[in-house]
Amino acid sequence: MPDDIYISLDELNEVTSNLDAIITEFEHATSNSEALESDIGNPFGEGKLRDEAQEFEERWDDKRNDLKESLKGVRDHVKAVVEGVQQWDAETAISLEGKE
Repeated sequence: MPDDIYISLDELNEVTSNLDAIITEFEHATSNSEALESDIGNPFGEGKLRDEAQEFEERWDDKRNDLKESLKGVRDHVKAVVEGVQQWDAETAISLEGKE
């Protein structure tokens, strides 16, 4: 079984873009949940559903922030891999031009 893995730079750039979108969604999650709570309001004069949505948001907030920071680390690592390969490719092309 081969030990090599081949992934195109386009695919890695797509991963980076997708991670950026997820991170952005996480950054806006609090305001989105506040809008949801406002939209729920007090149906039939009861605030229980809104209170439950707020409680869920508060519990999930810390976990979401931890996940967001981890995703930023993955995104930064993927970007560094792409940049490293591109730099190596450019340097190799320049060094090979002089040998023709």
